[in-house]
Amino acid sequence: MSATTDKPAWNEADRLGALRAYEILDTPREAAFDEIVNLVAQVFDAPIAVVNLIDEGRQWFKAETGLGVRETPLETSFCAHAILMQDSMVVPDATRDDRFSCNPLVTGEPGLRFYAGRLLKSAEGLPIGTLCVLSDKPRPEGPTALQMQTLQVLAAQVMTLLDLRRALAAQRQSEAQFRAIADSMPQMVWSTLPDGFHDYYNARWYEYTGVPEGSTDGEAWNGMFHPEDQARAMSAWTHSLETGDPYEIEYRLRRHDGVYRWTLGRARPIRDEAGEITRWFGTCTDIDDLKRSDQAKELLSQELSHRIKNIFAVVSALIALSARQHPEAKAFASAVRTRISALARAHEFVRPHTETSRPTVGSMTLHAFLADLFKAYSDLKGEPRILLDGDDATFDDQAATSVALLFHELATNAAKYGALSREDGRVTLDTRRAGDRFILTWTETGGPAVSGPPTHTGFGSSLASLSVEGQLGGRLERNWLRDGLQVVADLPATALSRRRAAQNVA
Repeated sequence: MSATTDKPAWNEADRLGALRAYEILDTPREAAFDEIVNLVAQVFDAPIAVVNLIDEGRQWFKAETGLGVRETPLETSFCAHAILMQDSMVVPDATRDDRFSCNPLVTGEPGLRFYAGRLLKSAEGLPIGTLCVLSDKPRPEGPTALQMQTLQVLAAQVMTLLDLRRALAAQRQSEAQFRAIADSMPQMVWSTLPDGFHDYYNARWYEYTGVPEGSTDGEAWNGMFHPEDQARAMSAWTHSLETGDPYEIEYRLRRHDGVYRWTLGRARPIRDEAGEITRWFGTCTDIDDLKRSDQAKELLSQELSHRIKNIFAVVSALIALSARQHPEAKAFASAVRTRISALARAHEFVRPHTETSRPTVGSMTLHAFLADLFKAYSDLKGEPRILLDGDDATFDDQAATSVALLFHELATNAAKYGALSREDGRVTLDTRRAGDRFILTWTETGGPAVSGPPTHTGFGSSLASLSVEGQLGGRLERNWLRDGLQVVADLPATALSRRRAAQNVA
């Protein structure tokens, strides 16, 4: 019997490359492969079965039964012909097949006659070998359909095992690379199972803490923290495990010499395609030097701020003293003192505070700042006469001085000439966010009737325009309505806060 084959669509170099990518050649025997050849031999009632991989110049057996060797020369291989077929090859009687009738394994020991093999193909479709059975007895009727189906299923199982081995090898290599990178980092690196069980720390962790390897697995890590930080750290970690939120906290970690140093702990979850958390990876970074430097800067900032506050008081006192010596300058001195007072109030609001001084100035928002500034204009019962309405905004020292000067001038003029000069007069300040703009509208009602704009511009008006247009980058509009003055300050939304400006850039 003879057979012909088409020219293969692959080349030998690619085929050998696919075979060697599995890194299976010359590996020890494995029970999973041995069980397959034993089963296929029983199904075919054949003495010989092999998982045969066709290497350059040889055929190597990952598993075999009935041969007693791990490889043979390629010249006598039946499977070297089988890989040229599409899927399988069957030789009912080798003595009647021109390809094998003169093969030493047919003419001599062990006197092979029957062969059936199924190709083992890589994911790219390249044949790397066969799962085959051989017998010294011819089978003119050939194998049964059930036998060939079994051979096909078991060959697929062989490839599943090979692919699994390759995946595990790639995973081990990836883990080795990760450990090498993690151990070379100056930070402490750790990972946990989805439930938060710590099962890995890099070398830096053990070097820094000085604890024996494995001693902080599970939840024992919390014992490394300062006793005052342990409950807080565990609470934050529990929250992250329950919600999947990133973990970030500062705590004091015990170093190998027993000294507690401030550390920044961070962790992020790794999720699969379904969104389920498969692991947590985290780092610990020693920030003790930075923390102490920041604390020193904060103390210096508070001290400088306190001295600036005292300077405002000294300057105001000097103006008052000078006014007593020069009565003709009393009006001028009073105006200057009120402006300095406005600046001092703005500074008091935005300056760095201690834990004890902070509660006295309220929260850092535009409305809180303005409410504090307008307290001086309340009625006799302490009720505000300048009413705030609309959107609040994050507020910091970037805009404090300019905003304080603008509304101090408006409130002072309203008290002298406008709505606040009468008992039933009121002012409404409406603040609205409109896209990338922030609009502040000052509206006076209940004051003297307004006949039109003034004939000349005073220093206060110039100062208000400078504050809005020069310092805040906005536009200032004055409307001299009959019921009272209306002033509209149209500002970029980023003018009130560095934080908002940074967010817009990002």
